[in-house]
Amino acid sequence: MIQIYHNPRCRKSREGLAVVKSSGQDYEVIEYLKTIPSTKDLQGILTALKIKPIELIRKNEVVWKELFKGKDLSDEKIIEAMSEYPKLIERPIIINGNKAIIGRPTEIIQDFLN
Repeated sequence: MIQIYHNPRCRKSREGLAVVKSSGQDYEVIEYLKTIPSTKDLQGILTALKIKPIELIRKNEVVWKELFKGKDLSDEKIIEAMSEYPKLIERPIIINGNKAIIGRPTEIIQDFLN
């Protein structure tokens, strides 16, 4: 089953969800601001994405700029920051089995699901 880490207030995330819905495949929506991923969940997502934790950070978020920008943070500290402040997590994230993508631009989602 496809999973989408989704923020309904984000236009790109809503567009990504629409692509997932239109695929006709079974999916699960995870509103990650309500169901905050644990550090273990985030490690699994990062493994599926094949990226470093810093690549999943929304660096323009106020909390990043105020608390973390310019600091020398380990991967573990970045993952902890995302779990503590889930607004830092880039969105939408689409997971299909052991593969995942960040659905930006949304056009890549369709190819990923095929």
